Amino acid sequence: MTYARIWLAAVIFTIGPASSLDAQPRTAFPALRGVALTEFPRLVRLTDNVYGYEEIRAPGFTTVSLVVIGSNGILIADGQGSVQATQTMLTKIHEVSPLPVRWYVVGSDHGDHTAGNSALPKNITYTVSPASKLQLEKDAKGATPPRVVIVPPTAMTSNSEIIDVGGTTVHVLNLGRAHTGGDILVQLPKEKILFMSEVFLNRVFPAMRSAYPTEWVHTIDNALALPIDRYVPGHGFIEAPKASREELIVFKGALVAVIKEVTRLHTLGLSVDDAIKQANWGEYKEWFLADQQAAVAVRKVYEELDGKLK
Repeated sequence: MTYARIWLAAVIFTIGPASSLDAQPRTAFPALRGVALTEFPRLVRLTDNVYGYEEIRAPGFTTVSLVVIGSNGILIADGQGSVQATQTMLTKIHEVSPLPVRWYVVGSDHGDHTAGNSALPKNITYTVSPASKLQLEKDAKGATPPRVVIVPPTAMTSNSEIIDVGGTTVHVLNLGRAHTGGDILVQLPKEKILFMSEVFLNRVFPAMRSAYPTEWVHTIDNALALPIDRYVPGHGFIEAPKASREELIVFKGALVAVIKEVTRLHTLGLSVDDAIKQANWGEYKEWFLADQQAAVAVRKVYEELDGKLK
């Protein structure tokens, strides 16, 4: 199969609405997708001033950040999992624009998105949900060098905020709990783009270590109700517009299927350990991280079913 790529400055390429990349295999595995690891990190051009940033993290799938370039500065949503990886991202961004990075949105408070935040400019303006700020405060108390946890000074006071990124309007939205207790998404109304952070794990088995399973499904429904052309995941590959909506719906289906299967086993009265052994994941057993995250999902859905998830 031939994969069409338009490269800019050796690190930037465009996925357009009519791109032949629509025909690529739908998978989070780079090798199965036909993408060499040597192509990462890379900036994916979404519009003239908006990019997705894909970097490979262990064990071999992408962590995605959003980059919005305004007339007087740059906004980043979600960083990378180490200071070095975040610094590399900043270097790549400045190959596209020399403007300063002025805004940062904490879409997910997990370390694979925040552990490199000490590389960000010291005077940057943070946007974070109250729940994620609280979690980062807890992480900071338990962290030891060399990892430094950056805790934003203030949190959002409502479920939405508007940031003027030098002429580009950015809406920061809390549409409900999902992968974490404080998930926030970044909407670009004019461009009809929604960066979903870890609310959308493209072809990655639903990771539920700190999740709210049933609420996660409803949060995706809220996202699907928005006037969006392109949904950008926090992990997995950035898709062309039509494929991005299709894959978000597929991911929602995976969540529903996981909850349904665990509920079936719970109803049978199985212990958590027995449920882990007997769970039938169907097609989802082939998704990225299924071997690591399936047992975690069983435990979390049991916690929800037993009324222990607050």
